[in-house]
Amino acid sequence: MKVRTTLVTASTLVLCLAAAGCGPDDGGDKGAGAKATASRTPVSGSGPTATPGAGSAPAPTPTSNGRTLTEAELAKVVLATDEVPGFEIAPLEGIDERGTEEPDDEACRPITAIINGSPEPAPAATVFRTATDTREEGKDDPTVVTEILTSHPKGGAEELLRSVRDAARNCADGFRTTSEDGPSTYTEVKTLPVVQAGQESFAYQVTGSLEGARVPLVFHLVRTGSTVVTFYAADFLTATTPEVPAALVTAQAAKLP
Repeated sequence: MKVRTTLVTASTLVLCLAAAGCGPDDGGDKGAGAKATASRTPVSGSGPTATPGAGSAPAPTPTSNGRTLTEAELAKVVLATDEVPGFEIAPLEGIDERGTEEPDDEACRPITAIINGSPEPAPAATVFRTATDTREEGKDDPTVVTEILTSHPKGGAEELLRSVRDAARNCADGFRTTSEDGPSTYTEVKTLPVVQAGQESFAYQVTGSLEGARVPLVFHLVRTGSTVVTFYAADFLTATTPEVPAALVTAQAAKLP
C-alpha cells in the first residue's frame, strides 16, 4: 500500500491522500515509506458509526434544490469550529499535490480516485478540511478526520456514490495499484454501517499495509443534492478500524443545501 500523505501539523493527520507515500510498497520507494513511518499518526473516532437502533425514528430525508455549488459556496457550508462541540475545523494543508495511483482493475478506479484525493467523476469545486478532537489535546495520537466536500454537475454526485458502491462490491478481495512511487497492494474492501444522513450515505473500509502491518482506511460518503462530503479516517499504529464520529457526519449533512 502506498497511499499518499500530507503532514498537516504535529498534532493532526498524516493524510493518506496527498504529498508523500506512506505505506510499504511491494517493491516501491522505501524512502517514502520510511518517512511516513516516522511521522505516522493514527486516526480513530469517537461516537457510533452505525444506523439508528431499532425503535429510533428514522430522520426525515432532506430536500435539495440540486444546484451545483461554487468553491466559495462550499466554503460557506463546510463545517466550522464550534459547530461540533469538541472539534476544531481547519483547512487541509498540502492539497495541491494529489495522488497518482492507477488501479490494475478498472472496476476499482472509483475507490482509487478517492484514495488519491480526487473523487470521480471530477467535481466542479472542492474544499478540504480536517476535524481534530480538541478534548484529546496533548495526546500523541489525537482523533483527526479529514473531510472532502465536492460539488458536481447534474447527476455527478449520484454517479459518485453509485460507482463507489459498485467498486466496493467488485473489489472486495482487494486490488493493486501503480503510481510514480511504485506498486501498492490493498488486501480487502468491505462495506461498513453508516450514519444515516443526507439523501444517501455509504461507508466502507479499504485495508492496506504499513511495513507489513494491517492498515484500515475508513471512508464515509454522504450526498445531498449535487454535493458530496467524504470523511476519511485511518489507523496506522494499532490496526483497529477507526470510526468517523457520527456528530461530524450529521452536523455536516445538516448544512448541505
